[in-house]
Amino acid sequence: MAFSVSTPDILGERQYGQDVRTQNVVACQSVANIVKTSLGPVGLDKMLVDDIGDVTITNDGATILKMLEVEHPAAKVLVELAELQDREVGDGTTSVVIVAAELLKRANDLVRNKIHPTSIISGYRLAMREACKYVEEKLAVKVEKLGKDSLVNCAKTSMSSKLIAGDSDFFANLVVDAVQAVKMTNARGEIRYPIKGINILKAHGKSARESYLLNGYALNTGRAAQGMPVRVAPARIACLDFNLQKTKMQMGVQVLVSDPRELEKIRQREADMTKERIEKILKAGANVILTTKGIDDMALKYFVGAGAIAVRRVRKEDMRHVAKATGATMVSTFADMEGEETFESSFLGVADEVVEERIADDDVVMIKGTKNTSAVSLILRGANDFMLDEMDRALHDALSIVKRTLESNTVVAGGGAVESALSVYLEYLATTLGSREQLAIAEFAESLLIIPKVLAVNAAKDATELVAKLRAYHHTAQMKADKKHLSSMGLDLVKGTVRNNLEAGVIEPAMSKVKIIQFATEAAITILRIDDMIKLVKDESQGEE
Repeated sequence: MAFSVSTPDILGERQYGQDVRTQNVVACQSVANIVKTSLGPVGLDKMLVDDIGDVTITNDGATILKMLEVEHPAAKVLVELAELQDREVGDGTTSVVIVAAELLKRANDLVRNKIHPTSIISGYRLAMREACKYVEEKLAVKVEKLGKDSLVNCAKTSMSSKLIAGDSDFFANLVVDAVQAVKMTNARGEIRYPIKGINILKAHGKSARESYLLNGYALNTGRAAQGMPVRVAPARIACLDFNLQKTKMQMGVQVLVSDPRELEKIRQREADMTKERIEKILKAGANVILTTKGIDDMALKYFVGAGAIAVRRVRKEDMRHVAKATGATMVSTFADMEGEETFESSFLGVADEVVEERIADDDVVMIKGTKNTSAVSLILRGANDFMLDEMDRALHDALSIVKRTLESNTVVAGGGAVESALSVYLEYLATTLGSREQLAIAEFAESLLIIPKVLAVNAAKDATELVAKLRAYHHTAQMKADKKHLSSMGLDLVKGTVRNNLEAGVIEPAMSKVKIIQFATEAAITILRIDDMIKLVKDESQGEE
């Protein structure tokens, strides 16, 4: 019998056995229930209001969970799981949480039926390996067969559950162009798509369909002074990480002056030092100066005089991307090894031109034709902040998915097709095993069906009937060699029927599915292994001392 006790030696509460398991499962279930309704092309959005009244409207699983303040330790594992999926793949955050919670729930039922957690864990691990192998060998289709359309379709599938689903044709093409624009080959000769080089700028006004792609990296600030030129070509860019203002004495330095005329000289010298620094930068050939800190008016006049563009208060993140794209070095001090102040021309980055343009009502500095990787910017238009933020999140997911598709080159059918196929396959696999793991694998197979079920429920369709049809198709596909094409049957959630999703263009990168299965299983196992929880009580006596 399991119960919660407080022992005299431990300051706190100890829960063990079935109690903890049930509690963990309930906590994870409640987290999954929050994101459950946002899955799929007809998923609903969540409105989150934080403690200072900021509103976020989203249906991106990772964003929802990040904004919730989760107390329960087991539920925190799921939140971290969604973040991991977001980092690794970029999409599929909702699915991964739902699958993990379902695996846990079913494992808990098995434990209640006197099956040891260790057997369940080894069964789950085996099922995970087999499932991933099956996806890669049998279900994945090479992208070469499908061409550019497949990329657009992947992007559309990723956006289908988001706010911009109505304009997914338009945005999918935008996303594919953006990802292909930043294509580069790294030192090992592998082709990579650094989507961090795609800057997303949000500007109010106009409709979402008037968003567009700009060739060049856009900084969300204007020139520091009106007297500066609007365009510089070719640009030599200096990236600085310090203030360009009148040099002040260091803290704690005291200067005793007996003659008042000396004071003026000190002031003059302070001004001259800044002037010398700026001259060094200009002499090195820089005609665009970006700094993360400020530039005071006295320093600006030198830049205006030299006909250079200076931009202050650039975000650190933007600065890193600009430095990488142009081949510049971020400079945080002038001092060199000898203690002299120098500025090498090798620190400068190169770009074809730097222009200031007006987008919506804001001035933006565009860096075009960068040397190393080409940088592009997506300019999003939309009615209000909530809409723009949600578009930003949707595009982030779509960009990641297109990147993964290009890098891994394999896709699978979406709409519950993979999960149903795996479920049928694993159920058959379970019956071939004569060990205890058989039950765990059978439950794993059942758990995967949660995805098509939730998709159908969210679409207000009859889930039981649709999932039964799906399983019948997949069973036929796996049993009869001439019916292989049926393995890409998935749900059509608008009409409420079953269709071939590869042909219908509902596709996802195979890697996304594999990662979802791996991460969800790992998270479920982590929580399943817990059978004892000790919560320490805060010791009040220490505070009084």
